[in-house]
Amino acid sequence: MFRQCRTVLRRLRDLSLQGRNPWRWNSSSAAQRALQYEAGQKIHGFTVQEVTSVPDLFLTAVKLTHDGTGAQYLHAARDDKNNLFSVQFRTTPMDSTGVPHILEHTVLCGSQKYPCRDPFFKMLNRSLSTFMNAFTASDYTMYPFSTQNAKDFQNLLSVYLDAVFFPCLREMDFWQEGWRLENENPQDPSSPVVFKGVVFNEMKGAFSNNEQVYAQHLQNKLLPDHTYSVVSGGEPLSIPDLTWEQLKEFHQTHYHPSNARFFTYGDLPLEQHLKQIHEEALVKFERTEPNTAVPPQTQWTNPREGHVTCSPDSMAPDPTRQNTVCVSYLLADITDTFESFTLNLLSSLMVSGPNSPFYKALIEPKIGSDFSSVVGYDGSTRQASFSIGLQGVAESDIESVKHIISHTVDDIIANGFEEEQIEALLHKIEIQMKHQSTSFGLSLASYIASCWNHDGDPVKLLQISQHVSQFRQCLKDNPRYLEDKVQQYFKNNSHRLTLSMSPDDSYLEKQAQAEDSKLHQKTQSLTESQRQDIYKKGLELLSVQSATQDASCLPALKVTDIESTIQYTPVQISTAGCVPVQYCEQPTNGMVYFRALCSLNSLPEDLRDYVPLFCSVITKLGCGNMDYRQQAQRMELKTGGMSVTPQVLPDLEDLDVYEQGVLLSSSCLEKNLPEMLHLWTEVFNSPHFDDEERLKVLVMMAAQELANGISYSGHMYAMTHAARCLTPTADLQEAFTGMHQVKFMKRIAESPDLTHILRKLPRIKRHLLNPDYMRCAVNAAPQKVSDAAVQVERFVGDIGSNRKERRPVRPHITERVLDPHASPGSSQSQKLISEPHFKPCQMKTFFQLPFPVNFVSECVRTVPFMHKDYASLCILARMMSAKFLHGEIREKGGAYGGGAKMGAGGLFSFYSYRDPNSMATLSAFRGGVEWARSGKFSQQDIDEAKLSIFSAVDAPVAPSDKGLSRFLSGLTDEMRQQHRERLFAVAERDLIDVASRYFIMAPLIPVMHLKPCSLKASLLVHDSWFYMFHTFLNC
Repeated sequence: MFRQCRTVLRRLRDLSLQGRNPWRWNSSSAAQRALQYEAGQKIHGFTVQEVTSVPDLFLTAVKLTHDGTGAQYLHAARDDKNNLFSVQFRTTPMDSTGVPHILEHTVLCGSQKYPCRDPFFKMLNRSLSTFMNAFTASDYTMYPFSTQNAKDFQNLLSVYLDAVFFPCLREMDFWQEGWRLENENPQDPSSPVVFKGVVFNEMKGAFSNNEQVYAQHLQNKLLPDHTYSVVSGGEPLSIPDLTWEQLKEFHQTHYHPSNARFFTYGDLPLEQHLKQIHEEALVKFERTEPNTAVPPQTQWTNPREGHVTCSPDSMAPDPTRQNTVCVSYLLADITDTFESFTLNLLSSLMVSGPNSPFYKALIEPKIGSDFSSVVGYDGSTRQASFSIGLQGVAESDIESVKHIISHTVDDIIANGFEEEQIEALLHKIEIQMKHQSTSFGLSLASYIASCWNHDGDPVKLLQISQHVSQFRQCLKDNPRYLEDKVQQYFKNNSHRLTLSMSPDDSYLEKQAQAEDSKLHQKTQSLTESQRQDIYKKGLELLSVQSATQDASCLPALKVTDIESTIQYTPVQISTAGCVPVQYCEQPTNGMVYFRALCSLNSLPEDLRDYVPLFCSVITKLGCGNMDYRQQAQRMELKTGGMSVTPQVLPDLEDLDVYEQGVLLSSSCLEKNLPEMLHLWTEVFNSPHFDDEERLKVLVMMAAQELANGISYSGHMYAMTHAARCLTPTADLQEAFTGMHQVKFMKRIAESPDLTHILRKLPRIKRHLLNPDYMRCAVNAAPQKVSDAAVQVERFVGDIGSNRKERRPVRPHITERVLDPHASPGSSQSQKLISEPHFKPCQMKTFFQLPFPVNFVSECVRTVPFMHKDYASLCILARMMSAKFLHGEIREKGGAYGGGAKMGAGGLFSFYSYRDPNSMATLSAFRGGVEWARSGKFSQQDIDEAKLSIFSAVDAPVAPSDKGLSRFLSGLTDEMRQQHRERLFAVAERDLIDVASRYFIMAPLIPVMHLKPCSLKASLLVHDSWFYMFHTFLNC
């Protein structure tokens, strides 16, 4: 995976989970045990360099160095059973062939100890991992995994170590993952020779996104002297210049322990990790002196400007304003951890929220639709940078934006920041340290990666409270401390780049022509013998891809290693002024989490499409005696955030029954609960709906965000849209979150007058924010639940004036009790909409968007969660993805991803991601069904699918989210246990049976070479129960 790293104020979160696993210490505190290590101590070939307690994060950091190779090692001992490992290498390419990215893919295709093809993807189904992936950043490549199972940790560690240090690096794997010349139809030597390859297509997809294009150019031009001047992920037209020999050479020079940094995290014993890493890998190497360091960028004596072009965006909020302009400043070396901390805080003060000076100067005048795609502090390169600008700008306003940026810098130097703004930001840091997430280890690995990569001290980076104290002292010693930093890094900084980007109507055509020219360059001198060799290699690769793989060399857990029962989560259901409230006692580390679900049942149909907009703006318009700036400041000072989101909750027993509502979510320190609930009271009782200019800003930003997200999440839009005609739940989900909403928001953003929208918002509020149709949930520490109950009772009383009996719009309402022990008709119940007359229908849709790759989805209506076949369909989707669709869609087809998934709403969805071969993918979907029907799978395949499913079912849940599925959907622990038992019981006959009964499909259509226009025609005449979403280049 190619990742353009952008550093923000990271959320470092605590985690306290319980579970049972072998091979764990018996002591109660991993952090305390780690304090017993001493500097100079020798452990399995490593020497302890430093042992540091980090109480802010409830961990002990142990730094070590490998004696034989000099490999660096950091262990974070913490009471968290979701243990993580990562190894990262400093990878500094000097061209844009994408060698580190292609190498990242290729090392995972087989190794000396595990020579089977694709052990990485196979291990996804042979473990209970909570995370497995690999990342290529601008100057490092990281391989992380996490798991809650000790045996699984050892298995995955063995596979990862062998993959990175002893990969096979077969030429065929290079062809498949990187690039190759191949006949369009590998079995037809007369078909045209074209470029193929997973990374080649992935990067074509990545650069179909204008935000990605801009971000890449900005980095290349701001840091032009060394590795940051190239595209580490690979520029599509440069990728075909990479040779197999160059790939192997890059591995030899960069993937050496002397160039490696190991990180482990969690409650498993450090000694076992060190022993395994030393014996299985490091002992086989000798120390080298890798020449991979990134030198400092030479400072410019004068500012520079640049200009690039991009593709026009048909979904842009304002088609006449599609320019981007941004000023980027080179800052300090990121290994100066306190300076980086200060600049990160300064960045947030300058750009975050409506009280920041750049928000006031750039966003509120509505010169553009939103900040530029690169904005704020970026610490992903050796020297950090700060960028500020706008997207969605008219060409005539570009110079004005530059002037405003310069003037705002002067204004900050003159006026500084209000003390309350600084305190709000420091409060945010406190919240982030206290909040407990389930992926803390991964967040930690990502947080320290860039600084450590350039030999900075990762432990200093973690000592956040010390940085906060030092920051406060600097402000005390020099009240103009921040203003002086702005003077130094912005006003007096000659190393700054102003980069503009404008749409070019012929951009895609030029890109296609450039690819054709590159292809012609590669093929024009081919002899007939060489063409025949290409054909034979294509057949050889196809044969290898089609062959049944023996994965017996890989380690694997067994189904019997999975816990047979779930961990139950007790909740208490009470009432506050006739409003049902669920209380869940959890170790929340001084935090309180509040949620409220408000029903949409009485909302008139003409207001339905406006619900997502209402949710987006209701906490951003001001309320009570506060304008929107004061409201934002109060929220930052007293809460960890307040949000409202649309909810469409499918019933667990009937596909034509669902609950619709909006979910209010917020968190705060325990001491701030009264203030947080008072803020919600003000939102309920007196929201402001009278500021059209403010609404225009929010609408434009929301529309821009939706438009930008299509190229990143095209497969999700495809699946959502594909499902809309199959269930009423899916139809509403499409209206709220799908392409329907994208187009709807685009129309609103294009409207010059929003007074009609302002008139609709109070109407929506009257129907939604009504305590008669609301239920609440609170997660808090046991000793704070009673206090929280008092505050919730007061909150419900304070919003009583909003209580009003309203008739549901839909005629069929089903009542379901929240508490199984409560009687029907009590206040503790869900009001579900039933649509007994809903008729699923066939529908095919084609979206033509400016991307060179496609997103395809087909959906089938099956059964709800509580149906006995649901578990079989879950296993079938996972097994079909791993054992059939992955090979057909990714390996043979060249798509970045593809597979099948069973959704909670009873919809079985096929999908592909960044896919160059849509018609072949459609055939693969049908082929997967035939494969399942014919029983072409083994018991081992079934067991692996179960392991993969249980890794998701048993994924850790944060204390803040415990009991949430019960609160929202009524999913009790007893139901979860029943589903678990059904998953265990799924057998071969069940899978063949559901594949035969639920997938009644039309005959296969022939796979042929089609140009985009004819492809569209072929899709629309194809007949099946399925529904398809497809994107491709304009003809």
